Amino acid sequence: MQLETYISDLLYRYECVTIPEFGSFLTQRVSATINDSTNAFYPPKKAVSFNEQIQQNDGLLAHYIADVEKIPFEVAIKKIAKRVKILKSYLIQGETLTFKNIGEVVFNNEGKILFEPTYSLNYLTDSFGLSQFVSPSVTREVYKEDVEQIEKVIPLTITSEKRKAKPYLKYAAVALIALTLGGFTASKFYVNQIETHNQLAQEEAAKQLDTKIQQATFSLSSLPAITLSVTKQTGNYHIVAGAFRVEENCDKIITQLKKEGFSARKIGVNKYGLHEVVYASYENGKDALKAIREIRKTHNKDAWLLVKKLD
Repeated sequence: MQLETYISDLLYRYECVTIPEFGSFLTQRVSATINDSTNAFYPPKKAVSFNEQIQQNDGLLAHYIADVEKIPFEVAIKKIAKRVKILKSYLIQGETLTFKNIGEVVFNNEGKILFEPTYSLNYLTDSFGLSQFVSPSVTREVYKEDVEQIEKVIPLTITSEKRKAKPYLKYAAVALIALTLGGFTASKFYVNQIETHNQLAQEEAAKQLDTKIQQATFSLSSLPAITLSVTKQTGNYHIVAGAFRVEENCDKIITQLKKEGFSARKIGVNKYGLHEVVYASYENGKDALKAIREIRKTHNKDAWLLVKKLD
């Protein structure tokens, strides 16, 4: 009689399978686990253990054997008792009993049964079809370290924490570094980088400001209208103060900024339908870099650089 086969069948459905006058195999659900050292992922399972103290016949094993082998219940009880007698004799002789797909049983020096599960089968039916797998380790700090090395050479007012909170500032910082180190060349590669920077920065600005459609970036009180005579600004380097759905808000911002000494103006509507206001425009990238650092430090930490040729 293949006793371990019957026990294995029942462990899928029951949490306790008792061998009368021998002991009981128990199962307990264990959640999915991850081995941090090997990056191995293990699905949920039933952990198998053995309790020598639970020996009272509950009829489960005998009824199952009787049903499978088509024999009377009493005959099944006798077959189990005969098998248990043989198993105990093997243990007394110091042999190790192997229950296939369940584990190994052996006597210790004190005559107590020790059980070592094999885990060759997962008795949790909810995990059917799932198996363990190993994932390659993921490195996430390489690019951050490269940027931090560059920042040691050219200090920026943007900290690593702010880069995480505002992704568009990261791209603005990269664009500024490229301008400084590359001599502001007009190569095709440089133009592509600028276009990417502008697109990402504008998309982020649109997302943040779309929830504040009717609000300005700054706290404004009622301001009298004033008329200023200014010289037309030129240049492709623009320090953006904000972008607004309502054009009237732009006029208020421009009035406030001019009152504070900035050469503020509108530079048109972006592809998101927002009116853009800039502190000033510059012909030279170095001048723009110097100005935006001062603005972020003293006036608006969210100001950003737009590199764009205006019509």
